Amino acid sequence: MTRLITHLRHVAIGVPDFDRELDFYQNLWGLTEVAADTGISFLAAEGSPEQYVVRLRKSADKRIDLIAFGAASPADVDALAVQLGRGGVRLVSEPGPVATPGGGYGFRFFDNEGRTVEVSADVGLRAHRKIEATESIPVRLSHVVVNSADPEGTVAFYQRHLGFATSDVLMHPRNGKMMWFLRCNDWHHSFAVARCPHASLHHASFEMRGIDEYMRGSGRLLRAGVEKVWGPGRHKAGNNTFSYFLDPQGNTIEYTTELERLDEDTWHPGLHDFTDPMVSDQWGTANPMDEFVAKKSFNDPDRGLFQAPPI
Repeated sequence: MTRLITHLRHVAIGVPDFDRELDFYQNLWGLTEVAADTGISFLAAEGSPEQYVVRLRKSADKRIDLIAFGAASPADVDALAVQLGRGGVRLVSEPGPVATPGGGYGFRFFDNEGRTVEVSADVGLRAHRKIEATESIPVRLSHVVVNSADPEGTVAFYQRHLGFATSDVLMHPRNGKMMWFLRCNDWHHSFAVARCPHASLHHASFEMRGIDEYMRGSGRLLRAGVEKVWGPGRHKAGNNTFSYFLDPQGNTIEYTTELERLDEDTWHPGLHDFTDPMVSDQWGTANPMDEFVAKKSFNDPDRGLFQAPPI
């Protein structure tokens, strides 16, 4: 099928402890609040033209509110909505004006497990800037990874309906395929799906300027006493660096840099055994990937499935 998705825009999460979460993302993680209302905040990455990369909303339940992707034009938004409708996908809203910062034209739908997904075009660009050397704040939102109780079905949904392609797959000798890295452009992955007992957010990842800035940011969080889950290290699939931390609500978030860009015409997906230490961490500097690290990434079951956010 023709790919109508161009890129990842933002991730929106609902959190019970809104004030603490907002303080963390602004004052420790390095995002900038660009718009706000009662119980909601829109947070931008200084190096990104996207209006915002994280949306926080005060919610009784911890949940993914939505994952937002871009399209090239309103015509592509309309075409995708028609395709999804014909494919039996449940639309949350019909294509129309977007009422969040930057405006635009878009719509929302539920994926196969009930996550809300938004696709939009013509969103106004934000005035952004070059991140300077040693400046340890995110350049952009790199990728979002979800946990799935039906990963094969979820991967098939995003391939069939949204045109995502598989870049690489992680496997375990006893447990089979465990994580699928999916792309919507030449970045190795903008989205990924991990096998888990329940649907939830696995992690959201933020690109740093370079290795030095990535390490400085990781060190700042360690000095502040933020719980580190895994890292620092460098994965084989995607060839990107990783430092995973827990935000105040227990969501895993990552600093990364140097994610691989692919020649889509020639790339062939690899099947990587993550019990091989060189697959998990080429540098050998991270703590071992074990059941305790994996359990942290399971997160709490998502309470927002098939319940569209109010905003």
